[in-house]
Amino acid sequence: MICLHKRSKAIQSSPVQYAHSARPASPRRCPSLHLLRRRSSSFTPTSPPSRSWSPHAAFAAATESVRAGTLSPQDAHQLFDQLLRQSTPVPGQALNGFLAGLARARDTDACRDGPSLALTLFNRVYGEEAGPRVAPPTVHTYNILMNCCCRVGRSDLGLAYFSRLLRTGLKANEVTASTVLKCLCCAKPADEAVNVLLHRMSVLGCVPNSFSYNIVLKSLCDDSRSEQALDLLQVMAKGDDCPPPNVLSYSTLIHGFFKEGEVGKACNLFHEMMRQGVVPDVVTYSSIIDALCKAGAMDKAELFLRQMVDSGVPPNKVTYTSMIHGYSTLDWWKEATKMFREMTSRGLIPDIVSWNSFMDSLCKHGRSKEAAEIFDSMAAKGHRPNIVSYTILLHGYANEGSFADMMSLFNSMEGDGIVANCYVFNILINAYAKRRMMDEAVLILTEMRGQGLSPDVFTYSTLISALCKMGRLADAMDKFSQMIGTGVQPDTVVYQSLIQGFCTHGELVYEMMNKGIPCPNIAFFSSIVDSLCKEGRVMDAHHIFDLVKDIGERPDIIMFNTLIDGYCLVGEMGKAFMVLDVMTSAGIEPDAITYSTLVSGYCKSGRIDGGLILFREMLHKKCYI
Repeated sequence: MICLHKRSKAIQSSPVQYAHSARPASPRRCPSLHLLRRRSSSFTPTSPPSRSWSPHAAFAAATESVRAGTLSPQDAHQLFDQLLRQSTPVPGQALNGFLAGLARARDTDACRDGPSLALTLFNRVYGEEAGPRVAPPTVHTYNILMNCCCRVGRSDLGLAYFSRLLRTGLKANEVTASTVLKCLCCAKPADEAVNVLLHRMSVLGCVPNSFSYNIVLKSLCDDSRSEQALDLLQVMAKGDDCPPPNVLSYSTLIHGFFKEGEVGKACNLFHEMMRQGVVPDVVTYSSIIDALCKAGAMDKAELFLRQMVDSGVPPNKVTYTSMIHGYSTLDWWKEATKMFREMTSRGLIPDIVSWNSFMDSLCKHGRSKEAAEIFDSMAAKGHRPNIVSYTILLHGYANEGSFADMMSLFNSMEGDGIVANCYVFNILINAYAKRRMMDEAVLILTEMRGQGLSPDVFTYSTLISALCKMGRLADAMDKFSQMIGTGVQPDTVVYQSLIQGFCTHGELVYEMMNKGIPCPNIAFFSSIVDSLCKEGRVMDAHHIFDLVKDIGERPDIIMFNTLIDGYCLVGEMGKAFMVLDVMTSAGIEPDAITYSTLVSGYCKSGRIDGGLILFREMLHKKCYI
């Protein structure tokens, strides 16, 4: 059953009482609407309108300007100035067409809020009592006004316009029913809309249709209440004074279940839809395929795509974009390529997301040359590469060490109107730093600053890490000082790079602790110990070992075994056994690797007897590899 809440008793009471209790507030008196008020007389014509002025022609021209996005609020108010000064009656159809155009208008530089302007103009005309010069509002007029209220987030004002409609005696139609439900859904939550839909619509003189039910279904799904939406769908399926669910009803609910992670319920509903004889459309299939791709279930997504094609439903751009992005995310570049070619063979032009996703997949597999061909063909297909496109290809070139191509692409950005950001410069700096080309990396850093961009923590950590690995510790500390001086706070990566470079200096670790930055973990310190031991720098490795204990951390068996192996490699068996003693004192029992390392050390140093004794001890303790 659907859980209904009685948040408001207004509509549940007598519609007559509701009609008299709720009056639409003037949009111009509601500061929360931010409505566009009539400006000063500077917008009023300097001369009275001509006798040949045709309100029908004037509104038709204004409506076309609305559709073109060129009508400004000043133009609209000037039109209504003329309207209120002339004697020729304005046809209601012309006025409604103009208001409907504003209600649907997209935001443009000329007019930022068409719905609010429509409400303001309506209030102005009827508030100034235009009388016979303007036809009385029709049910279509009120439907337009209620829709405007929903679009500006004033559902309460929309319901008040509905009550005004009831007082006039006009007969509500199916559009009215849908718009009232839309107002109730916008008010949140949708419980009252469900209640009105199922129990009050006939009393209010409205007959809901499938569109009305789908509005409520979508609102419930948008609120992550797909289970309640399923209850409503089942009410529709029973057919008792309800329209049967259509493909949009099922598609809405399937998308809702997928959004909530209920993949099983979504697939079950799809199969139920098929059993009921409702044929899925491209929206249904695309919704399912998109959800499966995001979940990484590409095999199932492929099955639905083939079923879609076999059923005679042609995939659209959205369908293929989901497939390409899904394969690209999993680094399945061959499958992504196949989808891309199939998409273009059907005459579908990929959008910028598809292009970028496909390029990214190619670059991750070292196929930057092919990605560059895709990049070059974008403009030919009507898509101008954006900064994401550039960063993907730059990153591909950087990973492959194609510095000439990388810099050529970077230098072309300015000519193509793309402004390089910090992320772009970091790609270049990281590319050179990884290959120890520090002079080039520093030149890029200088260029970065020259363009007014400040290096971030990633910029500095890249440079510091590379300098430490090269043994240029003074330069690394110089960059560290620059970092602090410019107000960029070091992160864990910066400190870890410096610790690794200055492996025998524990001061940096204590500085990290004092600043509340998490210390490197045991695995990090173990890797340093291992690296130093392999280089024969066992004493330095032992300093790191002591540092770990000093900061309160507990070395694990991996670190102990690594240090023991280091001493064995340099023939310091006595010190290796000293580490073993510390190990057992710490409560860590030697394992098979410990014994094997020590036995190997004895044998390499020619002390076979000691190795045999240790080997028998190993067998006695049942330490087997």
